[in-house]
Amino acid sequence: MRAVVQRVSEAKVTVGGEETARIGKGLLVLLGVGAGDTAEDARYLAEKTVYLRVFPDESDKMNLSVLDLGAGIIVVSQFTLYGDCRKGRRPSYAGAAPPDAAKELYETYVKELLKFVPKVGTGRFQEMMEVYLVNDGPVTLLLDSKKSF
Repeated sequence: MRAVVQRVSEAKVTVGGEETARIGKGLLVLLGVGAGDTAEDARYLAEKTVYLRVFPDESDKMNLSVLDLGAGIIVVSQFTLYGDCRKGRRPSYAGAAPPDAAKELYETYVKELLKFVPKVGTGRFQEMMEVYLVNDGPVTLLLDSKKSF
């Protein structure tokens, strides 16, 4: 399971012109589910996400998490995080989980986040979405449950 985690001062997601989620200060997470991922990957990545110390403290040092701030999280499904561009010009998505398995683990990740953070919004799985964000910093991190980077 892979995630692109962005610290934001605000973010929102719309589907077909309908807003599905909005937060102020918090994290926007683009989440990809890989073939072979399990519920344990979702739990690991959710815990890693909520405890990331990426917000500044009173000394302007990145030392606070969304838990410390009571900030929100938006999660957007992003199978293209498993796009392999090493050969040719068209990405291969062979490393991505099939849609049914990916949806289940995406929902597991969201449920795990909700155990820690009460304000978790989402897009809609397998829908075309528009994601708006103001990246604060900018701070953008890559997470991988297999710890490959």
